Amino acid sequence: MDFSDVMRMLRDPSAIQAQAEQLKAKTEAIEVTGSAGGGMVKVTLSGGFELKGIEIAPEIVDPADVAMLQDLVRAAHNDAMAKAREAVAREFQAGMGLPPGLMGGFPGGLA
Repeated sequence: MDFSDVMRMLRDPSAIQAQAEQLKAKTEAIEVTGSAGGGMVKVTLSGGFELKGIEIAPEIVDPADVAMLQDLVRAAHNDAMAKAREAVAREFQAGMGLPPGLMGGFPGGLA
C-alpha cells in the first residue's frame, strides 16, 4: 500500500471499514498451537484468542501430581498466546501494508 492508497482510504471511510472487516476475518481464521512438556500438552487458539482445543497425552495424567498438569496446560496456553499474537500482528502489518517491524508493538499489547 503506497501513500496514495492511504490518502484515498482517508477520504473514503467505507474503504477503511471494508479493509478492517477483511483483516478481522483473516485474523479470526488463524489457528496456532502452543505446547509444553515436550509436546505432551498442546493448546490451540484462534487469531481471536478463543481456546479451540486442548490435547493432553494420557501418559502424563497422574492423579497424584495434578499441579504439574496444571502448570503444563498454563505453559502451553502461554506459548499458544505468544504465537497467536505474533500471527495476528503479522497479518495486521501485511493487511495495512506496513513493513515488518515498523510497529514495534501492537494495539492491545500484541506482538
